[in-house]
Amino acid sequence: PMLSLGNAFEDSDVAEFLGRVRRFLNLPEATEIEVTAEPKIDGLSISLRYENGKLVQAATRGDGAEGENVTANVKTIDDVPEKLTGNAPAVLEVRGEIYMSHKDFAKLNEKQSQDGEKTFANPRNAAAGSLRQLDSSITASRPLRFFAYAWGEAPELPGDTQWDVVMGFKKLGFPVNPLMKLCRSSEELLAHYRSIEERRADLGYDIDGVVYKVNRLDWQARLGFVSRSPRWALAHKFAAEKATTVLEGIDIQVGRTGALTPVARLRPVTVGGVVVSNATLHNEDEIARKDLRIGDTVTVQRAGDVIPQIVAVIVEKRPRGAKPYEFPKVCPACGSHAEREERDTGKTDVVRRCTGGLICPAQRVERLKHFSSRNAFDIEGLGDKIIEEFYHDGLIQSPSDIFTLAARNERALKKLKDREGWGEASVKKLFEAIDQRRSIALDRFIFALGIRHVGETTARVLARAYGSAEHFRDQMIAASHRDEEAWNELNAIDGIGAIVAEAITQFFGEGHNIEVVNELLKHVTPSALAAVAASSPVSGKTVVFTGALELMTREEAKSMAERLGAKVAGSVSKKTDLLVAGPGAGS
Repeated sequence: PMLSLGNAFEDSDVAEFLGRVRRFLNLPEATEIEVTAEPKIDGLSISLRYENGKLVQAATRGDGAEGENVTANVKTIDDVPEKLTGNAPAVLEVRGEIYMSHKDFAKLNEKQSQDGEKTFANPRNAAAGSLRQLDSSITASRPLRFFAYAWGEAPELPGDTQWDVVMGFKKLGFPVNPLMKLCRSSEELLAHYRSIEERRADLGYDIDGVVYKVNRLDWQARLGFVSRSPRWALAHKFAAEKATTVLEGIDIQVGRTGALTPVARLRPVTVGGVVVSNATLHNEDEIARKDLRIGDTVTVQRAGDVIPQIVAVIVEKRPRGAKPYEFPKVCPACGSHAEREERDTGKTDVVRRCTGGLICPAQRVERLKHFSSRNAFDIEGLGDKIIEEFYHDGLIQSPSDIFTLAARNERALKKLKDREGWGEASVKKLFEAIDQRRSIALDRFIFALGIRHVGETTARVLARAYGSAEHFRDQMIAASHRDEEAWNELNAIDGIGAIVAEAITQFFGEGHNIEVVNELLKHVTPSALAAVAASSPVSGKTVVFTGALELMTREEAKSMAERLGAKVAGSVSKKTDLLVAGPGAGS
């Protein structure tokens, strides 16, 4: 499994780490402990499996035991060798980090903006989004980079220390971080930590700390693991960078479920090399707790070097006459009443929500964005900015309008191709992308509806339970009318709790939502998920495929195994029940 690391935030934690290592190994004080120190890249963890020197599989970390197969996309990254140089072992699983440089990130966001697509919040999100594209050509057009620093399954390693193995990776063709250093005391480790921190702004890519690893592999083996992290490694995090600026306003954003989210509008300030002009405020209770007022001088930090947030108010600089902020009781988008719901526990929800539903234009736009998003209908070319543009121009008001757009364009006096930034080729490409989504898996269809509390996993559970879109719709309408059989059936589904069941029936209790679903089903055909065999010999087993499969591809084998009720993992671990080895598999 790909495990996470224990964290250190104070200098004293480093000496304590070495002390724990010494005590666990029962080493005399005179015995030197060598430790490697390298930048902690803020990117996306990846595992690369090579068999006979050739890249056969790439997987993200996922939950540590099972990740997402992104082999085709990783093969487009120049930094990742498809074939190893030198004397490559029969099987080698190399692990590292995929990231994007600051320069390339800026260029990508500029292009996204020009194309009317959603821009990325930070390089890490850009790297993750680029790697998870369904179309490998999109990944190939994105400037992703890679550093190798660890390994998984590896019967033969090019050394018996952390340093030697990583240097061995370099000889095999992998890029390794040039700032990695071998240290022999806590003083040396802290000195290198300070050195990297000083150079941080000039590196050209994001890091959020320094990773320390005991150098000797035999000592790593003896130290082992505690919970989900190794005893022989530690991530020494950098302190969050802070800056002082002025709170110029508080904007209220309305989400697809009606949640009113406050966002601080700040006088632009540079924090950790990034210009920050907005910060999260979470909810109205947070504003009241911090007593934030327009005009206040505030301290801002990038938490985890990603999300800007206000951590303090400098009260002595507060302007005279600054009044406590009053959170709106009506939706700023539609004027409907905004309320905080009472939970079953008796507590009031921290989020205030617009009660306007699909009458609210902000909710309609956000639901349309969700409908077209990657894990829903995933319509290429229909990004957030295009959705907003088409909505405000009256071209798309509901999901079904997407699928009638081509026909309406034929009858329109002003064609799409005549719009600024469009042409015949781009319009043709958009219509083709829409047509490709007229058939879609049922779980994606359910997820795309944007029902509160129904994420991808819950949508999959519902798809398997009801089998077809029509049956799901009819049963949910019945359950919303409190039909006893339909209501009990919904609540009996494993993974569907009372809160989720209530949210689903509330959705189908609204006539306009049923109309949206009915109109949509006139244009799209959701397909049932393949049945999972509960009684097969491999049901509930964890399976790993290795080597070249002769009768089917790995994806076909994975799909077949999952239909038989098995879980397919990317690498061998203690949870592995079955290993399917084809020709060329390692020992």
